[in-house]
Parts: sequence; C-alpha cells; structure tokens
Amino acid sequence: MPRRDQPKIEFLKNLLKANAITLEAYQRLNKERELRAVEGILAVEEKIPEETLARARAAAYRLPFEDLAGRKVDPAVLKALPLEFAEHYGVLAFAREDDLLSVALLNGDDLKAQEAVEFLAREKGYKARFAITTPTAFQGVLKQYGNLGTEVKEALDVAADKFASTTKDAVGEMEEVVKEAPVSKMVSVILKHAVEARASDIHIEPVFNETRIRYRIDGDLHTSLVLPKYIHSAIVSRVKVLSNLKIDETRVPQDGRIRLEIEGREIDFRVSTFPLYSNEKVVMRILDTAEGVPTLEGLGFDGKNLASMKDNIDKPHGMFLVTGPTGSGKSTTLYAILNILNAEGVNIVTLEDPVEYYLKGVNQSQVKPDIGYTFAAGLRSILRQDPDIVMVGEIRDSETAQLAIHAALTGHIVLSTLHTNDAFGAMPRLIDMKVEPFLLASTLNIVVAQRLVRKICAHCRAETEVPQSLQDEVIRELQPVIAALPPDVKLVKPLTFWRGKGCARCGDTGYAGRSAIGEVLNVDETMKAIVAEGAKYEKVRAAFDRQGMFNLKQDGIVKALKGVTTIEEVLSATKE
Repeated sequence: MPRRDQPKIEFLKNLLKANAITLEAYQRLNKERELRAVEGILAVEEKIPEETLARARAAAYRLPFEDLAGRKVDPAVLKALPLEFAEHYGVLAFAREDDLLSVALLNGDDLKAQEAVEFLAREKGYKARFAITTPTAFQGVLKQYGNLGTEVKEALDVAADKFASTTKDAVGEMEEVVKEAPVSKMVSVILKHAVEARASDIHIEPVFNETRIRYRIDGDLHTSLVLPKYIHSAIVSRVKVLSNLKIDETRVPQDGRIRLEIEGREIDFRVSTFPLYSNEKVVMRILDTAEGVPTLEGLGFDGKNLASMKDNIDKPHGMFLVTGPTGSGKSTTLYAILNILNAEGVNIVTLEDPVEYYLKGVNQSQVKPDIGYTFAAGLRSILRQDPDIVMVGEIRDSETAQLAIHAALTGHIVLSTLHTNDAFGAMPRLIDMKVEPFLLASTLNIVVAQRLVRKICAHCRAETEVPQSLQDEVIRELQPVIAALPPDVKLVKPLTFWRGKGCARCGDTGYAGRSAIGEVLNVDETMKAIVAEGAKYEKVRAAFDRQGMFNLKQDGIVKALKGVTTIEEVLSATKE
C-alpha cells in the first residue's frame, strides 16, 4: 500500500533530478507533511518557476502536464463544465475528441473534484481525462468564460430600446439610464478587460455611426470593441458618475479619477473627457497601484548607464533631470529613483500633475493650475516644508526652472523632467528659460534621455536575418563605443538579431512589455566648463562622446543584439 506522502516524495525527487533544487533543500523539505506546503515554500523562498513545479507535480500524480498558457479554448468545450463548477472545484475543460473530455486540474490530489467531474461528464455522455496545468494558465482560461465582446453584447441586448430612446441632452433621463445594470456592466467589463490585457490607456470615442473602444497595449492602440453610437452618451455618463464629474457639462474638458478593485488589486483610472464636434471622447490612463514602482533594472537600464545613474543618485545635492517626449516613461523613472531614496531619515516632497503612484512615506501633492496652484507656486511652498529631496513633475516655464535651480543650490536633491529630444538639448533649453549658465553648471549633476521600445515575447523569440547594409550600419554606429560593449555582444558578421514570431501569449504581435533605452550625460568638470560658457549643443555633444557613454541609438542597438527588442523598434524610436 503506497504511503500517504508518496506524491510529495516523488515531487521532490523529480525536482532534484531536474536540478531545480539542491540535495540540502530536498532533505529539508522532505520533512514537510503536505505537498502543497512544499510547493508554497519552493515558489516563495526558492523562486522556482510555476511551470517547473507543475510539471513535477504532474509526474508525482502520474498525470500528463498540459501547457494552457495563452491557449484559446473552444467556448462549447469550455462550457461543458459550468463556470461556478469550474471555480468551486478548480477544474477546466480544455479539449474534446469524440466522447473524451480533457480536463485540467489545479490539484492532483483533489479526489472530490475528480469524482464530481466524472459524474458530470457521464451525465453528458463523456469520459474524463485529467491533466495538470499552472495556476496562471488556469486563470487565463477561466477568463475565457466571458470575453469582452460577448459580455458587452449580452448587456447591450437587455435594454437596447431604452438606450435608443434617450437623448444625450435629457439629463434626468440620462441619470436614470446610467443607473441601469446593463450600462454599469458594460463599463465595468470594458475596464476589467483593459486591466487583463495589460493596457495603459482606454479610448472611448465616437466614430461616425458607432462608438469605438481602443486599448493602448505596449505603446500601440488596438480596437477592442465597436458599439452602436446610441450607447455612447450613456457610457460616457457612467464614466463621469464613477469619476465624480458633471454629467450635464459637455462643452468643456473635465478630469477625474476612479479607483476600483479588479481581481483583488487596487486599480486607479485617470479620466479625461474632451468635447468633440458631435460628442465627447473619454481617455482613461490605467495605473496599477498593486504592481508598485519598478526598479531601474526592471525598466531596462543596465551597464554603464545604470552605474552612472546610481552614482548620481548618491550625491548629497544637485539636480537629476530626465528628458524625452510624452509617453517615454520619464515619470516612472523618477518614481524608481524616489523609491531608492525613500528612507525614514529624509523628507521627500513631490509636485505632480497628476500623482500616478502612491509611495508610502513620500509627501505627494498634485498641482491645480485652475486655482493658481502651479508647479512654480507649489515649489515656493515646498521649500518652506524643510525638504531633503524635491521632485517636480515637469519644468515647463522660466519661473519653475529658476526655483528648481535655487533649491538645488541650497543643498537639496531636485528630481524633474524636461521635454527635449535628447540629453544634449536639456542645458540649452534651461538657458533659454533664463537660467544663468554659471548657476546651471553648479547644480546640474546628470541628464538622462530615454525612449520606450517594445520587448520581444520570450515565448516565441527566434533569430532573424537582416540585410547586409543594416549590419554595416550597426557596426559603424557601435564602433565609437566598442570598448564599452558588454562581453556577450560581439561585432562579428553575420550579426544575430531577434524577433517574435507571434503566439497566443502575446496576441500574435511578437511583443510583450516595454523596455527603456537611454543616454546618460554626466556633468563632470569638463561639462561644467562648457555649460558655464553657454552650453553650445555641438560642444556638449562632443564632450558626451569623449565620456564613452552610449547614446540612445547605440543603447537600443545593444538591446537588439541581446534579443531584448527588435532592430526595427530601435530605429523607429530613435529616428530624428
């Protein structure tokens, strides 16, 4: 008769055989009684990937492993087991061949779940075949019980006549309509699916005779849903209700905020309404506060760039500037730096427009220009708050620039952003804002310019060929910094580049997530002398080249050679 802990022993033996754990870990964990407890320890303490754990668990229970990550399941097959049943027992139907129904299990030792599935399958004339999958893949398939289009269509069908008979100018009628369950469900489904799709923004916009819902994913907009135009005003009004905006004000833009709990995570939506010729457009920026602030390494900074940034973060005073166009991730980089600096012994005060992440222990304030609370006005007040570190969301005008310089001169660390195309244009831009060159030379420590590029999907990454002319261009571009190249990057033809072939996990795009590429300009003694003389662009650029740092294009090319992104993404992000 097999021992009760036999699956646990087999599980640990499988991991040991695969070199996923050490002999010491095997001996230590063998003392645990339950396999689930062992899995929990391995996932948290040893950080073993869940697929490795799931494969070992499947072998321990003499069951096949099924990789369901990104798998699209036929709705008819999926619904062979009702949603409530699937959630309660931790089971999913994922395939059917003749009378054989393939069912994924979360727990191989849950005999009650297996008995319930076999009973239900017999009732429908099937035989059940069980397999093990990962928890993440399981949840991904579970979401397919209701996709965006079908869930919204079901809600729309309920009260189409009521929506169609309501005019957008009848405020009383509209307030009644937005209270209706179908409208509430439509908006909540649109928000939920945007979070699940890792979207950064939601666009709700009137287009001719329809309403288009688009999600921005990894920097690109994708149409996710098209609705009849008569529903547009009701959806916009529901968003306004959630964000405490005026329903009857459609002539001027409004800004608001929504905080919702989606899948157990606190999600903030920054709402902006904008009047168009025929109706209003709504854009919502999604801020996932549960994910927290990423690290500089997590954002994509590495090598000499990262080392230089960390050296300047440690300086006791001076200005740290991040530059780039809108949407290049400047604010997120500042948050990552604040997270490093955040400690009990320092007073950090920020001025933001708006506050995107909430940082525990940091005093964060949002500017309100309509009542005169601008960056300049707020900065004057901050300096009376005994700060050690000041973060100003953006330097937009001469007054803010001069106050920021004054704060850096008086012993504070000042973090801010500036809209310039590269790091070399930051100093001339500040001088154009009436900052005295000698003061700028005394206070500026570092300028980081950045862009965002899409990362290649790790699950479908493959080598790709590029033309000889492009390989020659890459070698010419990297020749000046060849001594600074990382050991794993060789400039030997044929050069190896990568692309994503497209798979279910990345929505057939070949990309998943984004990475920063950057150029880091250190204001050393040579650079200070150039700045004090007026910071002529050509002189700044020449001094940067002598520092041996990567510029934006060079950093991007290195990331393309490492397989982080594609060469096409780099060339697109860095074109002048």
